Order: sequence, then structure tokens, then C-alpha cells
Amino acid sequence: MGNYKFWLSRGAFALGLGLMTPLAAKAGVYNITVDPVIIDTGDFKKEGIGYNGASPGPQLRFREGEDVTINVTNNLEESTSIHWHGLILPFNMDGVPTVSYDGIAPGETFTYKFPAQQSGTYWYHSHSGFQEPDGAYGAIIIEPKGRDPFRYDREYVVQLADKHPHSGARILRNLKMMPDYYNRKQQTLGDFFADAEKMGFQAALADRMAWGDMRMMAADVEDVQGFTPLINGKSTVQNWTGTFKPGERVRLRFINSSSMTYFDIRIPGLKMTVVQADGNNVQPVKVDEFRLAVAETYDVLVQPTDDKVYSIFAESMGRTASVRGTLSSREGMSGEVPEMRKRPLLTMADMGMSHGSMDHGSMKGMDHSKMDMGSMRTARKPDPFYASGSGIVPAAANGGKFLSYSDLKAQKPLYKHRKATREIELRLTGNMERYIWSINGIKYEDAEPIRLKYGERVRFKFVNETMMTHPMHLHGMWSILDTGAGKWNPIKHTVSVAPGTTLNMETEVDAPGQWVMHCHLSYHAATGMFRKIIVEGGPKTAQLDGQEIVR
Repeated sequence: MGNYKFWLSRGAFALGLGLMTPLAAKAGVYNITVDPVIIDTGDFKKEGIGYNGASPGPQLRFREGEDVTINVTNNLEESTSIHWHGLILPFNMDGVPTVSYDGIAPGETFTYKFPAQQSGTYWYHSHSGFQEPDGAYGAIIIEPKGRDPFRYDREYVVQLADKHPHSGARILRNLKMMPDYYNRKQQTLGDFFADAEKMGFQAALADRMAWGDMRMMAADVEDVQGFTPLINGKSTVQNWTGTFKPGERVRLRFINSSSMTYFDIRIPGLKMTVVQADGNNVQPVKVDEFRLAVAETYDVLVQPTDDKVYSIFAESMGRTASVRGTLSSREGMSGEVPEMRKRPLLTMADMGMSHGSMDHGSMKGMDHSKMDMGSMRTARKPDPFYASGSGIVPAAANGGKFLSYSDLKAQKPLYKHRKATREIELRLTGNMERYIWSINGIKYEDAEPIRLKYGERVRFKFVNETMMTHPMHLHGMWSILDTGAGKWNPIKHTVSVAPGTTLNMETEVDAPGQWVMHCHLSYHAATGMFRKIIVEGGPKTAQLDGQEIVR
């Protein structure tokens, strides 16, 4: 990235300012430049990529029903792209190089045109190389054309990211060389003796042998550590602040734009009312804490009644890093920084096994480096977002309410409830030693596309046979998460599948064209946990091979 030329021209700066609102002469026209930037986290500075001269890029605000035109100019010395995460639009506007289009070459401008068919909180990011983890991301808010069902006095976007001093390309090289390169929380000999004292020497030894046979560690909760978390581009020391007047209802639009990090989020002293998930309104549920998977969004309402300072606190799922933002009645104040809780460790129960049923002899005959645990599927438990007890899903601080997927119910059903016409099983697989991630044991380059028929309703069955949690994102169509709520099942664009669990979602196949489905952990997608989706049939469609699809 050292050969990037930094733009400082007055004209480029003016172009950047022009994005903040539609141009006066052309309603609905926006301009974005893709630029080399310097990212300053307060801990370190690094060269990165941003939009209109900054990372994160400017917040884009549309109105439902608006015809949007966005001119994107590439000021980099490499190809780029922008994907509008969660937006329902024509496939050739989706922004995935080699699938939607060819990408945007250096010095060129590409014009995206699509109708804003929805409302809610979304985000945008590059789908080229590692530009997204290197800083190419921003927020999207689409105002509803009618009255918003939830009253609030003011709102803030709270966009989370995990910035690492290493570039995305360097991180992947290191992971390929040594998968635990960034694992700074490995268990020690002292941990073994502590476990032996609790559970007995033989049980502790059996536990370590089981992890060794699987070529895994109980500390394999996060692939990458050593990053600085940010809220709206600011670290704890830089202290992003939102102000309020006591008694006001404040809407916080949380977006996780991290490359690899799940965050557990709480505001000590304030209850949060969740009103939206992935841009879709849900029946309100009060919580003390929630987990924000990579690529998910949640909107919450809070009502601080006291003239005091509150901390928005987000700690990584592996308890290796945290960031604090501030809500206060005036500028210049800082909330307290809560102490991070004890790090979680995976257990055999998380992998669908228990010590009482483990046969170490048979385990040694299995190729656990590929994490193929198909023979253990009968032991699979529900997704721990539904039920607590997993080693990686904590109770809320001070015994409060922790949001689970089963709490989410659609405010209004988006589709008529009906049975799926067929089921597609997608096993989430990987080889940690070689750092290759895959679906059904096949990485993207070697896989055939998944072909769907326009008008059918497909049930996707995700079977996670790995030790990692995977946020699975389907482009172009909604994911109806099966929580057992029937027609009230929540509508999402990203669903999180925990280790050793099975999760089901359904999709109304209503978008002809070529799309993708992938894990949104950057280095998992890059090494193979990615699939092309082809939707055949539908109104005004041409042949898919080499021809444009017209919706």
C-alpha cells in the first residue's frame, strides 16, 4: 500500500463534501471517491483505504422509494468495488467483482443506480481483496416512507470496527504460515495444573488430549488478536461521544463492520430496547446486553433520565480487546471504562461432545484437522444464541438479560408463511492447520454454484463442523431465520452459526441473477467459505452465461 498517492486537492475535498447531501440540482445523486487514507487509532497509525478521504466513510442517507444514483470514482492504484450490504437491488448493482460486474479500475468512475426498496440501518464496504479490513466501509440509513413505528428524539450510528496494525494481506500471510500466529491467549502449563486441581489430573489430561487430537485449542475463539476496536473510527482514548438531554429517547444504530471480531455490547446503568435487526423492525425486547456478529446491525432505544455520563462498552467475544464510547448530557465528558470480563474457553460441549462419551481411540482415527465432525451430528445442541450454557455465550453483566435469537420476532411478516419447497445442507468446514475454510469440504475455487429457481422457497441448513463462529451472509435476498416463531420468524441478512451447532434459515427466491453467500469473517471468505448463487428464471431474464440479467 506504500505506493498509493494521497489526494489533497481542493476539488477532491469539495467532491467529498458533496456526498453529505444530494446535489441540489439532482435529487438522489451522490458522489463517492475511494482514496488512500491514514488511519489513526490513538494506538498506532497506518496506511489504509477510505471513502471521501476518511475511514469510516460518510454516512449515506436515503429515503425509502428514492431512486438512488451513486457515482464511485476510484483514486487507488488497484481495482475496487462497493457492496451495499443488506440492500435489495438488481444483481448487477450488488458490487461483487467477477459475479456482479468487473469491479472499478483505477481512475475510473462506476455509476450505481437502484431504488431504495426498504428502510433501516445498513452499511457499505469494498468487496475487493482486503480493502474492507483496511478501512473501506461506511454506514447507510434509509428513512421509512411512512411513519416510523418507534418514537425517538435523536439518533446516532455506532459503527464498530477492529483495526489491526498489520494490513489485511499480511494478516492472511501470517495465518497461512502459522494459524495461531495472532492467538495471544493460549493456555499455559499453569492453566493445566489449575484445571487438574478442579477436575482431577486424569480428566484434565483427557481434555488436553482431546483438543490435541483435533489439532485445536480451547482458546480458539478468535482467529486474530492484537487489534484496536473503534467506534465510528475512534478508540477508547479518542472517545466517541453522543450527547442527549435527560429524558430523551435516543436511537442507537449499531453496525459491526469488523473484519473478524464479534462484540458483546452493554451500556451500564441503561436498559436497551431492541427494535430492529439487520434493518428489519422487530417486536421490542428489553435487554441489558447483546452480541453483535460481524456484519450484523441492531437498532436499540435508550432513555437516560439522569444528567450523568454513560459508557457504551463493547468487548470482543474472546475478551482480548474492548472499546468505550460515551453518552453524556454535554460534550467533553468521558464514561468509565469497565473492566473486561474473564476470557471464555471452548468446551467439548461446544463441539457437540462430552467427556463422558469421548472415545480417544476413535477420535485419533478421525481427521480433525479438517474439522469434519459429521459423525457427531446427533450430539449437536441448538444454536447457543437460543440457549445459554455455551462457553462462548456469556450471561449478561450483573445477571441481566442477554439477547438471544429466540427473542427476535418480526414486527410484521414480510412474506406469507409457507413450507420450503426443498432443503440445501451447507456444512461449514475448515482445516485450521492449513488455514483453509470451506463449505461442504470444498473451497470456493473448486465448487459448483448453488442453483436456485425463481419463485421457490429454499431452506438452508447450516451445520457448523468447526470450532469457530461463522456469520453467514446471503446477498440480494432476505434470510428468514427459523427460531420456531412461524410467520413471526425474524428477517435478517446475516445469520451467526456457533461452533458445533445447526441453524436453519429460509429464503424466498425472488431476485433473478448471480449472487453470493459467504462467511463474513474476511479471512474465512478469502480462503474458501464462499459460494456463488445463481437464480434461474424470473421476469425479464436473459441467459445467465455471459449476459446481463434485467429484473
